Amino acid sequence: MKKHAIHYETFLRVTRAISESKDPEEVVLMTAESVKTALGVKGCSIFLINKKDNRLELAASYGLSEKYLKKGPINYMQSIRESLEGSPVAIYDVTDDPRIQYPQEAKKEGISSILAVPIIVHGKLIGALRVYTSEPWDFNLRDVNLIQAVSQICGMAIDSCRLRKGYKTSIEILKNMRDPKELKSNLWTPFEGVPSSVDQPVFDY
Repeated sequence: MKKHAIHYETFLRVTRAISESKDPEEVVLMTAESVKTALGVKGCSIFLINKKDNRLELAASYGLSEKYLKKGPINYMQSIRESLEGSPVAIYDVTDDPRIQYPQEAKKEGISSILAVPIIVHGKLIGALRVYTSEPWDFNLRDVNLIQAVSQICGMAIDSCRLRKGYKTSIEILKNMRDPKELKSNLWTPFEGVPSSVDQPVFDY
């Protein structure tokens, strides 16, 4: 990471890129790419929790090799656990910290330090955002605050995109259920709503 204060313009660039995304997959990829590029770090990854097996699943990454990304399964109860309990975690030396699940693989990848922050939506933990540096970095409060803000915006964008996609799906279901002969017009608007007979989409965070 460039050793200077992270400017307001950096935050604007990252959040603007996230806000322009239209689906969850695009949001996480845009977030990872924007953070890596804007901060000049080695890489950035977004993980989402799979509640079925308590593992962190890689949703998007930028700047890291495929070999490192496929190093093995990540158990979110073991890997930088504090970041998944609502607190940011800054690790100065990945080779000398028991919270790192794959220290040797991190060293081979050329990773020196990691900053991990939780992604929280509506008070519920859904994943984590991690920033990787190639040089040892003592993350300061401004660094942590910026990455936390980005993770919050990322979570909000993911939630918004999921709701939007579910809403569109419900409208399509409604269209298919209605008999066109009974309609005065085939034109539909979002204000027509969804009947109670149509199940609302349930999102598994």
